This record gives sequence, structure tokens and C-alpha cells, in this order.
Amino acid sequence: MNKILVTGGAGMIGSNFVKRLVNEGKEVFVVDNLWRGKLEYLNDVNGKPMIPLETHFFNRDLSIADSCDDLALMVDGIVHLADVVAGIDYVFNNQGLLFRQNLLINSNVITSARKAKDNLQGFLYAGTVCSFPLTRQNSLDVIPLREEELYPAMPESAYGWSKLMGQYETELLEKETGIPASILMFHNVYGAPCDFGERSQVIPALIRKAVRFPDEPFKVWGSGLQGRAFIHVDDVVEALWLALNKGMGQGVVQIGPPVCTSIREIAETVVKISGKQIDIVYDTTMPEGDKARSADYSKARRILGWEPHVSLNEGLKRQYQWVKQEIEKQKA
Repeated sequence: MNKILVTGGAGMIGSNFVKRLVNEGKEVFVVDNLWRGKLEYLNDVNGKPMIPLETHFFNRDLSIADSCDDLALMVDGIVHLADVVAGIDYVFNNQGLLFRQNLLINSNVITSARKAKDNLQGFLYAGTVCSFPLTRQNSLDVIPLREEELYPAMPESAYGWSKLMGQYETELLEKETGIPASILMFHNVYGAPCDFGERSQVIPALIRKAVRFPDEPFKVWGSGLQGRAFIHVDDVVEALWLALNKGMGQGVVQIGPPVCTSIREIAETVVKISGKQIDIVYDTTMPEGDKARSADYSKARRILGWEPHVSLNEGLKRQYQWVKQEIEKQKA
């Protein structure tokens, strides 16, 4: 695959992967409605766009039917990252909207791929561990998740259900058209560039609060005992690249570390990195989602040769510096 369309390519994962693809000599097209992504994320270290924006970037709403048809015909590979997601408050307060939008986005992109089946050499779908059954994520006694545990399906959230439906439709695409497909199920991805505002996920939200403290209280949602398997965006980009080259036709592969880290530990590490005297406040009236999860990534290791490399401490330091710089720019 030499011409690749990345949906959601101006987001955190997408923009980093676009950079990797360009560095590997691929011609990259991006479609993104910029709901969370930003055009500036597609700039290189010198502030210049990594792709020719006037011909290779498309600002479109993929929830509209046929909006991706012409783009799918321009390429020989599609990496489908686009979806509607945000922090836990947004996810659980907008479940109907989120479910419908993601169903439409996924189905429209996959339908476009069907129409371009004679051109496409591969279709890569980004799924989520939120699609795993709640029964495997509602205990603090963590047993690493395995791909074969997806069914019987019982995701906790509409987001998890919507992503599972897209995953299923991707499997139908491969079965019925012969387009080789790869499905990666990501654990909690963090890194830069990212949204660190009110809709942001837990790590950038806590970093923002630490940077702004004492102007903003350092409040943690929930007890802090809940945990996640956090994976740095650099490791996710590596997984995507490996999947394009080794993962087609290999089914579902989850990408994440075998360690579950509590939100309390994340909060304490962020405070330590900040160098500030911060009293952490835990608000148990707020939602905290799944209790805990981690990854048995043996399939990723076996099929892709993938291993996580960026330590959580190093990744948090990098993201703290990025968020701090962005907040300082806003003040200037």
C-alpha cells in the first residue's frame, strides 16, 4: 500500500501516524472534521504541513452518507481512526448521540471501502478495549484481557457498543469483499498533541489541572482506585505500522500493556512531575467507569512483533511538558 487514507488523521493518534507514513515514503490523504483534531497537528517540527493540505486534506463529516466514496477510490489502503470519543463525563452523558454518530461514521467509511474494493489492498480498523464485556472489567482483581473474550458481548458504554459494531462490520467487509482487514483494539492511549480541555480524557485533564493549580482545583473523578492500561501514542503508532505490514487478515489484536495503573497513581505521579505542593481531592460523586483492565498482548507480540516501549513515567513527563507549553502559549 502506497496511497493511504487516514480518517481522523488530524487527531492525536492520526497526526502521529500520518507523520510516520510520510517518513516511510507513503502518499497520505487525511479526512477529519476537526471536532477534536487540529490542522496544526499535521505540521512537522518546523511548522510546515506534513502533507499538501490543499490537495490531500479534506474537512468532512463522515456521518454523512457517501462522504468518503471519492476518497476511497483515490487510495489503495484505508486506516480508519475517526470516531466520536472524549472524557468519561461526555461519553456517559451523550450515549445516544455518540452511539448513533459512531455507527454512521463506521458504516459510511466501510461502505465506501466496499465501493472501492477493486482498488483497496487493505483496511485497518481502530477498535477499543471498551468493547470488552463489563464482567471482565468490573473488578479490581485484574486478569489481563484476551481477544477471545469479546463475546458474549456486554460493553459497559454506548461507545464500546458502537466500536464493537464497527469491528463486526469490518469483519463482514473482509469476508464479503476479500479486502484484507486488520482490527486493533487500543487500550487507553495518551500522548501529544491532544485535547486537554473540558472534554479531555483523564491524563491530559489531570495534567491541565496540575499546570493551572491553584487557579484550577486538582480534583480527581472517583475514588482513584479504578485503573487502566495506559499506552503511549508512540507505541500505538508502531502497532499501526506493523499492522499494515503484518496484521492484514490476522483478525482482532489488542494493543496495550499487561499492567493496570490506578488513577490515584497517575494523579500522584503528575503532582510529582509538576513540582508543586498539591492536595489531591477525590470526588466520589463523579463517574469512574470500568474498575480495571490490562492487556494480554501475546497475540500482538506473536503476529506483529509488537511490544510497548515508552514507560508510563517517561510518557507522563513528555505530555506534561507539552500541555504546559500549550497553556503558556494561550496566556501569551
